[in-house]
Amino acid sequence: FESLPPARYKETMSTILVWIQQSETKLSVPQVAVAEYEIMEQRLRELKALQSSLQEQQKGLNYLSTTVEDMARKAPAEVSQRYRSEIEVILGRWKKLSAQLVEHCQKLEELMTKLQRFQNDTKTLKKWMAEVDVFLKEEWPALGDSEALEKQLDQC
Repeated sequence: FESLPPARYKETMSTILVWIQQSETKLSVPQVAVAEYEIMEQRLRELKALQSSLQEQQKGLNYLSTTVEDMARKAPAEVSQRYRSEIEVILGRWKKLSAQLVEHCQKLEELMTKLQRFQNDTKTLKKWMAEVDVFLKEEWPALGDSEALEKQLDQC
């Protein structure tokens, strides 16, 4: 009877499993190419919130691990093995989820930096092209005006 899990264990196990499932679903959303910085920022905020939630759930996971160890000491070998197997599966999913979160955040931050750099370069290029357009539409100096021709050559 001592080897049975306490009610809190079952509640915590259920909570953790639901949380892991929901988080895995959120992370399994296919990554699409986004060219809008605001959308990328929103996705990063969501991932950061998921990381915070992961840290909040860590306490429950620690409780499950210690409870399994306590129960395993008191339970017969086959029962304790079942509890250990159950927690190992959860710890594996937890570890994978945690690694994916870190990877997704890093990748998104890198892409956001690249997009911002690209947008800045594009803005600079457009400004330069507008200046060149104005220059090309200027009136050409008369052929005999060598000073004006030389000045325009320098501008070119």
